[in-house]
Amino acid sequence: MTRALFLFLFLILLQSASAQLIAGPMLGPVELREARIWLEVDAGARNVQLVYSKAGGRSGRTENATTRTLTYRGELGKEGNPLQFTLSGLEPATRYNYGFVIDGKPVPGGSFTTKELWQHRRPAPDFSFLTGSCSYVNEPVYDRPGKPYGGDSSIYGSMAKEKAAFMLWLGDNWYYREVDFFSRSGLWYRARRDRSQPVLQPFLKAMPHVAIWDDHDYGPNDADKSYILKDESRKVFESYWPNPSCGERGEGIYTLMSWADVDIFMMDDRWFRSANDMRATDSAGAPNPAKRMWGAQQMEWLKNALLASNATFKIIATGNQTLNPKSRYECLQNYPVEFRELMQFLTDEKVPGVLFLTGDRHHSEVIRWERPGTYPLYDITNSPLTSGVSRVTGTPEADNPARVPGTLVELPNYTRISISGARGARRLQVQYLSGAGNPLANWSVGESELKPTTSR
Repeated sequence: MTRALFLFLFLILLQSASAQLIAGPMLGPVELREARIWLEVDAGARNVQLVYSKAGGRSGRTENATTRTLTYRGELGKEGNPLQFTLSGLEPATRYNYGFVIDGKPVPGGSFTTKELWQHRRPAPDFSFLTGSCSYVNEPVYDRPGKPYGGDSSIYGSMAKEKAAFMLWLGDNWYYREVDFFSRSGLWYRARRDRSQPVLQPFLKAMPHVAIWDDHDYGPNDADKSYILKDESRKVFESYWPNPSCGERGEGIYTLMSWADVDIFMMDDRWFRSANDMRATDSAGAPNPAKRMWGAQQMEWLKNALLASNATFKIIATGNQTLNPKSRYECLQNYPVEFRELMQFLTDEKVPGVLFLTGDRHHSEVIRWERPGTYPLYDITNSPLTSGVSRVTGTPEADNPARVPGTLVELPNYTRISISGARGARRLQVQYLSGAGNPLANWSVGESELKPTTSR
């Protein structure tokens, strides 16, 4: 067989195997000695294997490295088959190459580098991560008539070029439509279709991805705990996002992820949520204890997780804004018993380094919340990625005194958050970036600005 013919046959095999790949690969959490990799294959795939090994020197070639193979043992043959592989026994600060074999045919993969073991050895490393919310993919036959709600998706090409540690999706990561809300197959269809978009694939494997949800990737608009397909929606979420964990006792999707000296408390603002229209206070103005956004179970977890954290920055990530006193839409302040409970807890326990990271609003801004006697809190809102823009210009929110001047962005954008500096002088910088990766607004805060007057 001539070399040209061999190469031709190899390319045919490679193309046929790649055709069975619906989406991915996508990197999930990458830890010191473990990593998770996600992909989805079509109904024709019968055997899927992941092959990986240590990368060599600067050339990237494998040198004297053992190649390991993992075989997927779960069910296949459905219309869509989202799969997850867990790679264990890895070495810290080490680069690994990986690829796939689908029904005996090779499929290209990518590479990742495990976390650095810096604790008790050296100062926390500098790093950056990306975040954003509200990603709408048009499908005209099922979209509302008129101007398409989804916009330019080339933003993901810019994001794929970022040298970021990971991407944190802040909810509305896909948008269920009326045809999806009340059918299990509709929920799976929407996640599968949106995840398979070609423009998204380079970004999925460029860095690790973790996510929370908001209403549109949970159920109908403003959905709450009464949504009748919430259990199925949770199954979809868990199948498409290989997060570190997914709630507790089979409820919710909240979890914690850490990178260097930052802890991110990833909240679920839908599973336990009371209806927005439930009264917030009684006739005397006292908070209604029945109206909660996060729920007692999740709030108890959050309190203990915050106290257990030694991170310089403790970021509470949740779908809705938390601190905006002029919000016209969903906000934690509309659930006053829970909002006051959290504010009192942070004050009483003197928890340092707390910030909020939110999405949903279809514009970006930083909100400052003053707390007499202790440091202010900040809510960093990031939105939208590709969905329509909701402007505050010309509304009662236009002159919001709580907004940090110069931080309002009313364009599709993503956010780069960078943490850097010497021990004891760490700084968190927020950069809002356009779809082309150009700076739109900047803001930063130092760890010394997020300390109680008296430490615990």
